[in-house]
Amino acid sequence: MPERCSLGSMTATELGQALRRWRDRVSPDSAGMPVGGQRRAAGLRREELALLAGISVDYVTRLEQGRAANPSLQVVEALARALRLSGDERAHLFRLAGLARPGPDTVPGYITPSVQRLLDRLVGTPVGVSDAAMTLLVANPMYAALMGDQSSLRGFQRNGVWRNFTGAHTRARHTPEQRRAFEIGMVGELRTTLGRYPGDGRLRRLVAELRTRSERFAGLWDAGVVGRLEASRKTIEHPQVGLLTLDCDLLRVEGNDLHILVYSAEPGTEDAEKLELISVLGTQSLAVRAP
Repeated sequence: MPERCSLGSMTATELGQALRRWRDRVSPDSAGMPVGGQRRAAGLRREELALLAGISVDYVTRLEQGRAANPSLQVVEALARALRLSGDERAHLFRLAGLARPGPDTVPGYITPSVQRLLDRLVGTPVGVSDAAMTLLVANPMYAALMGDQSSLRGFQRNGVWRNFTGAHTRARHTPEQRRAFEIGMVGELRTTLGRYPGDGRLRRLVAELRTRSERFAGLWDAGVVGRLEASRKTIEHPQVGLLTLDCDLLRVEGNDLHILVYSAEPGTEDAEKLELISVLGTQSLAVRAP
């Protein structure tokens, strides 16, 4: 469990004031939200911050009004990412929440400004960023349009290993040989991550629950498989455009232990045309959902 700090004069009211200031400065277009309708301020609405952080609107409201205290480490991390906080601002948010920042034995979940800029520039390319345990931290709208919107997922449901081995719905299609190689790569990655962060309690719980929930995972884990995920070709079954096969590149941010997943198609191909159509369909869907 993360250690709680003594807040002294810092109060829930100060936390709420800081969250409101940070929310007001984030423009909806920079956060990948549709811009439309009458807006009273240039920043994010509470509903938009809640969607980006994966928490309820009511909880955002209570935090900002000083009626909620002691947010969890996961909530604080999600708010820091959604609000695009700098390293110093993130540290300040942890202090206001009464939490010690994650130590070196915890899987990092900080989206650096350089990675955020990369996401901002690749608006027409499906991009998702995960931590070293393969938990999805943030994805751009194009990724959601291709793979399905995962913003409502909570806890282990955001983890790629969990979703793969517990039978969660996925649009990716594999042959038996591809699935076997993919699962060995995931288990190998998770084993390596646990070796780097042996003191991460959440990671240890993930492994323990996966061994209980999935015989396939338990068999591979107990067999001691090693390996890592590599770039590959993936076939996606999209509900509106059908099957398309894309290059799936995994970029590693070694200093911060982040994984950047990028999908692309060769220009001039039918897959590229389908990917372009998905970008249009995804934009329309977001416009309909906008509050």
